[in-house]
Amino acid sequence: MNIAIHIDHVSKDFGPEHILRDVCHDFEEGKIHGIVGNNGSGKTVLMKCICGFLLPTKGKVFVHNQQVGKDIDFPESLGLIIETPGFLPGLTGGKNLKILASLRGKIDDATICEAMKRVGLDPHMKKTVNKYSLGMRQRLGIAQAIMENPRLLILDEPFNGLDKQGVLHMRELILRLRNQGKTILLASHNAQDIEVLCDTVCEMDLGVLTTVRSASSNPSMLGLPTIR
Repeated sequence: MNIAIHIDHVSKDFGPEHILRDVCHDFEEGKIHGIVGNNGSGKTVLMKCICGFLLPTKGKVFVHNQQVGKDIDFPESLGLIIETPGFLPGLTGGKNLKILASLRGKIDDATICEAMKRVGLDPHMKKTVNKYSLGMRQRLGIAQAIMENPRLLILDEPFNGLDKQGVLHMRELILRLRNQGKTILLASHNAQDIEVLCDTVCEMDLGVLTTVRSASSNPSMLGLPTIR
């Protein structure tokens, strides 16, 4: 078993508040791992520690055998959407993605266009982001997460703002990405998202990883095709 993420006794405090409490877990490569819990359970803070946005108060996080905050500041092959995606409101979606892509210089315009098409956006649309619906912004955020073909995806509530067809489209996309060998961490308040998409489910409560279990991972439950 290849391990994509190793969480080694991670705790995170904000002043007197204990947000994460001695979390230990290995996330296997090439799987979809659900993280569930009520608001305040610590799931978003755990994701931010994995990304390098926050450093643990205690413990260590390793991504692809590199310690976050020591060997690397930010995992090299990572795409993410955490909380509400932020973009320059007066520019088109395509222009926003081109600016972000230019920071690393890894992909060309054709690859950006393909990422937008994969999430159901027209890359040539002239509408600026300030005129996007919430669902369109969410699609653009997912396009940004996948456009550089990362090994690891961290998706915190990726279906927010999407209509029913949009949710089905994104579920199918996520299954395709998993079957391409991606490791995906997925947080969703919708139990159906978790049960349909995930291989494993991590349940969190008050900063503690309480349960790790297998999910149904049965796309046919909601009319999704079996993705190969």
